[in-house]
Amino acid sequence: MKNQACWKDLNAQSSQKVIEELSDAFQSWFDLRQKDDTANPPGYRKHGDERPRSTVSFKEDGFKHDPDNNRVRLSKGSNLKGYWSDFLLCEYQTRPDVDLSEVNSVQNVRAVWNGDEWELHFVCKVKLKTNDSTGNEVAGIDLGITNIATVAFPDEYVLYPGNSIKQDKHYFKRSEYDTEGKNGPSNKSTWARRKLADRETHFFHVLSDTIITECVERGVGTLAVSWPEDVRDSDWGKTGNKKLHTWAFDRIYQYLEYKGEERGVEVLKENEWDTSKTCSRCGDDTTSNRVERGLYVCSSCELVANADCNGAENMRQKITPSPHGEDRSNGCVAQPSVHLFDRESGTVRPREQVVS
Repeated sequence: MKNQACWKDLNAQSSQKVIEELSDAFQSWFDLRQKDDTANPPGYRKHGDERPRSTVSFKEDGFKHDPDNNRVRLSKGSNLKGYWSDFLLCEYQTRPDVDLSEVNSVQNVRAVWNGDEWELHFVCKVKLKTNDSTGNEVAGIDLGITNIATVAFPDEYVLYPGNSIKQDKHYFKRSEYDTEGKNGPSNKSTWARRKLADRETHFFHVLSDTIITECVERGVGTLAVSWPEDVRDSDWGKTGNKKLHTWAFDRIYQYLEYKGEERGVEVLKENEWDTSKTCSRCGDDTTSNRVERGLYVCSSCELVANADCNGAENMRQKITPSPHGEDRSNGCVAQPSVHLFDRESGTVRPREQVVS
């Protein structure tokens, strides 16, 4: 790639990063093609004489940051330590709540084309002030596709459905497909993809922040998150596999982990094997107990529960074996609270407070 005209001015590490991303894209396609031979390979989309503006990452040896003057030097092919003249000098302006002079170090810089102009994304290492006053209670989370997260708090069960994500996907996917041209995606299609990605990111940030805040307010110091081992290798059929491979469980876990670290909540990754079919009250693991997707009825102790709540309670009990000590058959396990995402306020609220 260093001999190609479009790459020869890049720093060596930046060129290597492009190759790594290309390799990851093809590896993902190879894995998907084993189950779906109609899967499309990564494509190079060029509109007329205009090249696609790809993201370029500059690692530690490829930039020099001057936080006092809000400037950064991006290397053009030669290491900055030896060649001080071979660079692009960029001035930037951060959001009011961001001060790069306070971070410990900038690990890398990314030049990203947002559709109208270039943005600089700084990946920084910072020290977080944690809250050590979090309580000793334990909560469990069952991650899913319909109910994005179901949380078993010590005193309540809460469902967080993904209705808004489903609606956004339906709307923006339709806009994308309706404008797909024979020469690749149109400007409207590109806009639809970017808008959907931004909305999903916002939703997952709000969801994870809401869950961690609830943990702090309820005195929860440990949060057990269900982790579906080898789930990507499962075969759920054509439609099921499509939903499976867009399931953002890893992304949600990462958000919960770093937000929990900031607030003093320890987030643990626990294998969810058999938690969906095992009774959280007596431990019966008869498969037929899972009557349907949302209903769990134990054939031994006659527990009646929302299936996701039962799974979340099993996740909680992986950390603490102590039960609630009460009959939950017709209580909160069977009739959990439902918190929905409200687009107007950009927050998650209990169902009865959401403005339609």
